[in-house]
Amino acid sequence: MSETTDKYSFGMIGLGTMGRNLLLNMGDHGVKGAGFDKDASKGALLEQESKHGNLKGFSDVKAFTESLSSPKAIMMLVPAGKIVDDVIAELLPLLDKGDILIDGGNSHFTDTNRRVEELEAKGFHFFGMGISGGEEGARRGPSMMPGGDKDAYNVMKPILESIAAKVDGAPCVTYIGPGASGHFVKMVHNGIEYGIMQLIAETYEILKTGLKLDNEAIRKVFLKWNEGRLKSFLLEITKDIFAYKAPGTDHLLLDDIKDEAKAKGTGKWTSQVAMDLQAPIPTIDTAVSMRDLSKYKETRLEAAKVYSKEAPSLDVNADEFLESLEQAYYFSTVITYAQGMFMLSNASKEYNYDLHLGEIAKIWRGGCIIRSEFLNDIYNAYNSNAKLSHLLLDAGVEKLVSAALPGARKVISSVIAAGIAAPSYAASISYFDNFRTGRMPSNLTQAQRDYFGAHTYELVGKEGTFHTQWVPKSND
Repeated sequence: MSETTDKYSFGMIGLGTMGRNLLLNMGDHGVKGAGFDKDASKGALLEQESKHGNLKGFSDVKAFTESLSSPKAIMMLVPAGKIVDDVIAELLPLLDKGDILIDGGNSHFTDTNRRVEELEAKGFHFFGMGISGGEEGARRGPSMMPGGDKDAYNVMKPILESIAAKVDGAPCVTYIGPGASGHFVKMVHNGIEYGIMQLIAETYEILKTGLKLDNEAIRKVFLKWNEGRLKSFLLEITKDIFAYKAPGTDHLLLDDIKDEAKAKGTGKWTSQVAMDLQAPIPTIDTAVSMRDLSKYKETRLEAAKVYSKEAPSLDVNADEFLESLEQAYYFSTVITYAQGMFMLSNASKEYNYDLHLGEIAKIWRGGCIIRSEFLNDIYNAYNSNAKLSHLLLDAGVEKLVSAALPGARKVISSVIAAGIAAPSYAASISYFDNFRTGRMPSNLTQAQRDYFGAHTYELVGKEGTFHTQWVPKSND
């Protein structure tokens, strides 16, 4: 990219938490950057936090664009939806053909598809880029998933690789594919995130309600798990949460937080699109549904009175059960990743993304909300067999799953019998059992559809479709 001493080589629109920290990260890596936000105080904060004096804030969009060297490269980090279109509409009269626009927010991939086509037709370069890592990731090194205009990505590649998280020296960013592939992969990433977070929440419930462990004992369980094969960012923050006391008190802040989980919608998008693709992801679907159910607090309280019961507990050897619970969590986490990767595989074929699943797993290993030790196994599986149809069919993964399966069965059967809710755990093992079934009972479903709707069915070993008059027609 060209650059003059009085011009800025990169522009950021939206100086909220993510935009400001990502631009500060760039500044640390020698990028001379300009940031725009209508709130002038955010631009002032950017300049105040800049360590190198190479970042400047603007609250006038025309002055902002005029400060950039050509070809202009601008990233938008603003809320998804109409706001992105409004920003683009405001920018275009101030840009020249050949300039680069990047959407770094959580836009729906169908919106990104539309924008890629519209901007390409007008002579602009555009790509959508998923960014994972939150505030700390943006500042210290995120995982980034850019997809769209490859020429534009190649121009930006040196900057993106410099600011990305590094694992074994490799930057956690790679070109994902054409069109909206970057935002699609980020959407599925967020779905996996929902699934794992729900599994952790259910684990918390099992430890607290089933084993009657206090908060400190629960913290130690998560601490121990995070030191072994379960090591992950989400477990790391969980054990920290179990150590944080409410200001001025001697009890955990966690105990004061309402049990009503919020969501921004990306998990719901994942479930909706998975159904369109006919890519089953029941662990993730269940996680989305449980967040929805959590919102109905008053109704749940009424139900608790109607269906009153003794406090559930587990009549088990605690030490042995904890070993099984570790296996169950590992098993269900593997299943969650496997569902997400299968969805990506289906999308790659449906949308001609040509996704390299091993490379996606590789860039998720650092700076990423769903980073975990198991991603190394995923990378190895797809790196050794790029045509692998499903992660669970990899020989290495099969050994891991089979070893954890007995513990998973023990835990899930025990908690269900005790009346302790563990829906994502249950969804994981049910998915697995159906996945490994050579003949599912779906033949009955097909017969029923043909009975009431004449939808026809197919027969084993015969070509074509068939319809049966299952009972004699009435003479009435």
